[in-house]
Amino acid sequence: MNLTRNIPFDAAHTADGRGPLTLRPLEFQDAGPLAAAYTRNREHLAPWDPQRSEEFFSEVGQARDVEAKLNLFAAGSEVPWVLTAGLRIIGRFTLSGLVRGPFLSANMGYWIDQEFTGRGLASASVGHVLTMAADELGLHRVQAATLVHNLASQAVLKRSGFERIGMAPEYLQIAGKWQDHVLFQRILF
Repeated sequence: MNLTRNIPFDAAHTADGRGPLTLRPLEFQDAGPLAAAYTRNREHLAPWDPQRSEEFFSEVGQARDVEAKLNLFAAGSEVPWVLTAGLRIIGRFTLSGLVRGPFLSANMGYWIDQEFTGRGLASASVGHVLTMAADELGLHRVQAATLVHNLASQAVLKRSGFERIGMAPEYLQIAGKWQDHVLFQRILF
């Protein structure tokens, strides 16, 4: 199974010369670079994420999180990726809650480093995740949810062929309170 993709963007898109863009499965040695990425993006991600403990932003906290995600990957219920520019992690993409059998479905979540937003990287990466979901994982459907006011993420989903399927009141506890989310899905085959 090939779960790695190079993202074809030129230097004008990356604007930092840090190396090729690669979407690849999460690895245990990503804990330190993830701690740096989350620390760098702490304020940027705060309105869209659950409240995080101080430990979450440390290498130790990320090592625990990575280990848990890799255990879910080994169990077949989650596929976690990182988006890298050279050695620097600039995003995360996850298919979680994988269900086999007649459902063949998963939930998708993602974020992009604040420095790299607005360059099409989220849309390109979501496209690769969807291709791998269909071709490598055999999934029929992927669902995603966004906060009602997260118009940028909704635009990424719409560009990626998702359609809005409803509203989920008080769906997730984000930024310390239960918040409504717009639900989207993409049928893959």
